Amino acid sequence: MSAGEFAGAPEAVAAELRRTAAELLEDVSSYADDMLAYILERIPEAGADDDLRGLTLGSCSSNLEGALSMVRHGIDVSAATAPVTALEHARAMASRGYSVDVMLRFYRIGHAYFSERILSGITEFVADPRLAMQVAADLQRYGFAYADRISSQVAAEYVAELDRMQNRARAARTDAVRALIAGQAVDLGRLERTLSHRLTGFQTAFVCWTDTEDADLARVGAAVGSHLGSTHPLLVPDGVQALWGWVATVRAPDLELTALEPLAARIPAGVRVSIGNTAHGATGFRASHAEAQRGRRIVELSGRDARLTVYADVALVDAMTGDLDLARAFVAAELGALAQRGRREDEERQTLLAVLDAQGGLAAAASQLGLHRNTVLQRLRRAEERRGRPATERVVELHAALRLTEALGLAVLPPPD
Repeated sequence: MSAGEFAGAPEAVAAELRRTAAELLEDVSSYADDMLAYILERIPEAGADDDLRGLTLGSCSSNLEGALSMVRHGIDVSAATAPVTALEHARAMASRGYSVDVMLRFYRIGHAYFSERILSGITEFVADPRLAMQVAADLQRYGFAYADRISSQVAAEYVAELDRMQNRARAARTDAVRALIAGQAVDLGRLERTLSHRLTGFQTAFVCWTDTEDADLARVGAAVGSHLGSTHPLLVPDGVQALWGWVATVRAPDLELTALEPLAARIPAGVRVSIGNTAHGATGFRASHAEAQRGRRIVELSGRDARLTVYADVALVDAMTGDLDLARAFVAAELGALAQRGRREDEERQTLLAVLDAQGGLAAAASQLGLHRNTVLQRLRRAEERRGRPATERVVELHAALRLTEALGLAVLPPPD
């Protein structure tokens, strides 16, 4: 819609529109002051501070002047762009935490002012009542189209400013976390404010990761945090397929697997979670995270789909696999032919481990495995034959080697001949 072509308006109307706009422009500063007062009555947030009040006035003035100038020169409304002050006003609203609805009310109220205070007095500018009615109607339509276009542009700027603020906050959190993990000298009070996370009390870290493209790791992290005792866990993305998390609690959460079973059931397929041991203070923040990361390493080494891993359950395996080649050599030396790959060897290793866990009790091992006692005894004997020595020799080393193969499987077994 152009100011000179309002639904086929005759030239007389177009001329009156331009002339009326020119007369209104002569007093635009007064109208802007009046519009500000009108808005302040209805949106108190507009006067929250001097800067915002000044930007609101500037936006009133620049928008009134821009719209009326376009009408005066017959410029189509599709060419309208938001004034600099209007865009800055949108950024200021975002930075102060006001919702986009509050910001857009400025334009609805501004258009209401234009209709109520300016168009209602159009007869002061156009003597012919019929012509005045046509001018007022066309100005109303133009004003609405202008406000609609400009409000969309400032809304987009508002959203862009929110994105910039969130990106800055994320970057600040990430930098703060990395500094803390690296053991750099930091101001803990300032760090707590940046992270919105207490660094006193018990700290429990966790890592969530996935190989899929559509997993909502933030939701998983929130679920882990809630189960561990915090409705507001600290969550920091590590790329697009991993998430670091921490909870700060006044009591150490229960990290026994039985207590974590409800949480494990909530972890979606394709997502894995590793939880570090609970520790205290800023040092604990760092130590628990390191353990969660090492737990992730063990899960990835094993190649198994373990949705939830607690570091305490894999700490021994972690300690023994700092040098993976050395771990493989240890398993081969302790298990002999029992380290070969195969279904029977796997069954015999599981049986031997169950017997050692039961301190030699065949009945207890049979109960754990769901087998008959005689089956356990037969497998135990075959396992000893493959090993080349009885299970009573080098018991500690044998137990450790079996634990390694149970946790890591093919990662520590020698390749097939």
